[in-house]
Amino acid sequence: MARKKKHEEHENHERWLVSYADFITLLFAFFVVMYSISSVNEGKYRVLSDSLIAAFKASPKSMEPIQIGKDAKSSDDKAKSAIIMPKVPVPQLGKGENASSQTLNRMASKIEHAMSELIAKGLVSVKRGNLWLEVEINTNILFPSGSANLQDEAKPVLSEISKILRDFKNPIRVEGFTDNKPINTIVFPSNWELSSARSASVVHLFMNNGISPERMAAVGYGEYRPFQDNATEDGRNKNRKVVIVILNNYEIERVYSEMNQINKRDTEENGLVSSDLDKPLSSKPPSSDQ
Repeated sequence: MARKKKHEEHENHERWLVSYADFITLLFAFFVVMYSISSVNEGKYRVLSDSLIAAFKASPKSMEPIQIGKDAKSSDDKAKSAIIMPKVPVPQLGKGENASSQTLNRMASKIEHAMSELIAKGLVSVKRGNLWLEVEINTNILFPSGSANLQDEAKPVLSEISKILRDFKNPIRVEGFTDNKPINTIVFPSNWELSSARSASVVHLFMNNGISPERMAAVGYGEYRPFQDNATEDGRNKNRKVVIVILNNYEIERVYSEMNQINKRDTEENGLVSSDLDKPLSSKPPSSDQ
């Protein structure tokens, strides 16, 4: 007896619609939940806001709040204890600093006596402050034009200064300045290199004369800190100089360095005059040197 043939099941090619419908349903439910969470009842929000404002503006319930633990500093106390930094921070002098200031005055007097002839000629000047001492030397008596090699007649001058300075422990900064006349040689591509090399030459002589190298720093400012207007020959001549800065301690050295960066010796623009001796900066804007 012949068997009946089974009809083959027809394959359903649209089963993906079921999964797609489930996905769309879940996505719709997700957005409904997100919307319900994000919506704000404006009336309830206003009630909450008014309650918070009333709570914070209400008068205290007791005459004095109960303090637990140590008293906290009030804002007034913090204001009293706050350190206000002036534009040009000059540390207050204590007993030790007063002694250092007296030391600087002794050094200044010795240098003025030793350099009296050059000071009279206007080639050397000495400026004093409570925290610093500056000895400005025109480079005409130190270096040939466009050179960082000390002239023979300059070495006795610097040696005399080094004899005075080596008996003390104060930090020393030797700063070189040029005028704005350009220089472009193999050795000195610009006034930066020239001014730095000149200050380094002075530092080397000081070191060879017994001053501890740890006390010293050589700085070159090039043509970018002029003391006078470079438009005239006299102004350019005054801008070519080396400044020996003696500070009363290493903390003042840090302040001096920072103030040089902040103020850039723009004393004329700020209405300062050369009598402002309490500032750890030269009385005129810095200069250049060629």
